[in-house]
Amino acid sequence: MRAKRLSTAGLCVALGLALLAGTAAAQTAAPTRDDIVGKLNHFEQAAEVDLPALKQQVMERAKARIKNDPGPVNRPLIAPDLASLPAFNAQIQFDADTPIIQPASYQTVGRIADALVHSSLLPYTFLIVGHVESNSKTREANAILSQRRADAIRDVLVNTFKISTKRLHPIGLGEEQLLDRAKPTSAVNGQLQILTYAKLPEDAPAHPAATPAPAAKKPAKKR
Repeated sequence: MRAKRLSTAGLCVALGLALLAGTAAAQTAAPTRDDIVGKLNHFEQAAEVDLPALKQQVMERAKARIKNDPGPVNRPLIAPDLASLPAFNAQIQFDADTPIIQPASYQTVGRIADALVHSSLLPYTFLIVGHVESNSKTREANAILSQRRADAIRDVLVNTFKISTKRLHPIGLGEEQLLDRAKPTSAVNGQLQILTYAKLPEDAPAHPAATPAPAAKKPAKKR
């Protein structure tokens, strides 16, 4: 009986330690502001990407019914130049088939905002790139969903964290540029990317400029 009690106690201790280790690992894996800054602050050269044209190309390719489509594994990337930009890949959780951000991801979005106002990143603009893993939905539906999710992250960064809208460019690539082409259905392909895109023009403020208060009118002199 004593041996059984000792064995049970030892098992409880082991389980407790395993849970603590798992919690610590999860905490370590969570991105910090400095993690994000470190990924984004080594910008060298802007990619030659026409964003309005790219949005149109994504939708046209997603809608197309191509004979002998090579499939997601062999399909050529729609914007390979983006791979040359500094990138932070974020696992943002959304409600199924919607652009609604789940509360579990609020902290990650907040840390992205903190990183974007870090002094080393203030001179730059960023792409917010939405992706979707290959699934049972049409490529067109996935392209639309990825754009809506990128727009949702941009809206939160602008409206809640007051990041200048001039610095953020949302673009949805759907499943047209999978992050892990070898595993098209992997959740990795649903990650959202922040890419350092270009330098701000010299005269563009990194923060929205405050609207100056109207000058007070001086009372008219009595004659």
